[in-house]
Amino acid sequence: MIGALVVAVGLTACGGGLAPLPPESAPAPTGAVPVASGAARPAHAGPLGAGVDDTDLDALWARQLMVPVRGVAPDEVRNDYAARRGARAHLALDLLAPRGTPVLSADDGRIGRLGTTPVGGNIVYATDPDERFVYYYAHLDRHARGLSVGDRVRKGDVIGYVGTTGNAPANTPHLHFQVMRRGNGRAWWDGPPINPWSYFVLPGVTAR
Repeated sequence: MIGALVVAVGLTACGGGLAPLPPESAPAPTGAVPVASGAARPAHAGPLGAGVDDTDLDALWARQLMVPVRGVAPDEVRNDYAARRGARAHLALDLLAPRGTPVLSADDGRIGRLGTTPVGGNIVYATDPDERFVYYYAHLDRHARGLSVGDRVRKGDVIGYVGTTGNAPANTPHLHFQVMRRGNGRAWWDGPPINPWSYFVLPGVTAR
């Protein structure tokens, strides 16, 4: 079971390498190819974390992930997973959007932790229904009202709002989104990362 009390460690900073988003504008298309539900699993846009294999990638593709920012389509997501953030690789995606844009649950599942950390700011950790994957949402302006640890969520449920909390540049509101294979033992939040860029199928649409 997922515990509510964890310490956020090993998170990759978003402090550099981001271009400011013009006020009230939408992310520009960047050449990603949209994929259709039921299509064959795409190749993983590496590098691939140690401890992740093809069965994990097949399972992630079967989840048919939603882009976790309202109004953003799969072909509008920039693949900056391998970009440098200081001395570290990013190992996550930054989805730029105007401040206050709803952040959506990328998958059905459960909220494992929410809170505030110095690096991630306002954060949410969630899992898929089988607790095989961990989804990490960071730099939120605020959490969705009433959201609690243990809540069940559906794709498209609002879990927070785009912001610049933590170490995010103050003039570049964005969602830092990371997918990980669930870690073993108590450090369930700190498993090997997986680039979700190829696995987005659904555009960001609010469920209700």
